[in-house]
Amino acid sequence: MTPPVVLVHGWGGSFASTWQRSGFTELLRDAGREVIGVDLLGHGTAPKPHEPEAYGDLGARVLEAMPDEPVDAVGFSLGAITLLRLAMDHPKRFQRLVLAGIGRNVLEPDPDSARRIVAALDGTAPETDTHALLFSQYANQPGNDPVALGAIMRRTSRAVPTADELAAVTCRTLVVIGDKDFAGPGDPLVAALPNATLTVLRNTDHFATPESFGFIDATLEFLDAIPA
Repeated sequence: MTPPVVLVHGWGGSFASTWQRSGFTELLRDAGREVIGVDLLGHGTAPKPHEPEAYGDLGARVLEAMPDEPVDAVGFSLGAITLLRLAMDHPKRFQRLVLAGIGRNVLEPDPDSARRIVAALDGTAPETDTHALLFSQYANQPGNDPVALGAIMRRTSRAVPTADELAAVTCRTLVVIGDKDFAGPGDPLVAALPNATLTVLRNTDHFATPESFGFIDATLEFLDAIPA
């Protein structure tokens, strides 16, 4: 039986803005796949608490939405990190996994990045910090709650995954990342996972990844979900 596909957006996105708006969900349904969309806490239709401690377990809503049988899952950025953590903790719940917009940053996180983004959200970041200001623009899109998104950035981050934790992710995994993505390169993460392959998107930055034709084509092929 073909498993459902769980879709998880990134920070500042939602199921509707990341996956439905691009037509990706319809492509999956055209291929006969059931789609399960999840809005992470603080995003979309989910509750949006303003306390950083509320965001200690972002995977709980995803796990609650998943059926008992193994699923295919696709995540972008924070959604990909959340799915990777779930796959480390619950490896038998996943059949195939697509991790987009993450790579070296999972193994070598920038401890200063969250602080800079919070400063941009608070309006105190220098004009030269274009990276943080891009995140601030993303957070202030219609329908978003910048205070809740700032609380996510202020939460206590989980430790860098160990080699043993990553080795537990035995399902087939595809890492997709743009060659201009600050989270890359993807090679270190692929090397740390036991059954992973890498697709690099040419001339693609982080925020453009979910709507990239290269990402969509690679993901549909990996999931055996080419529309009829």
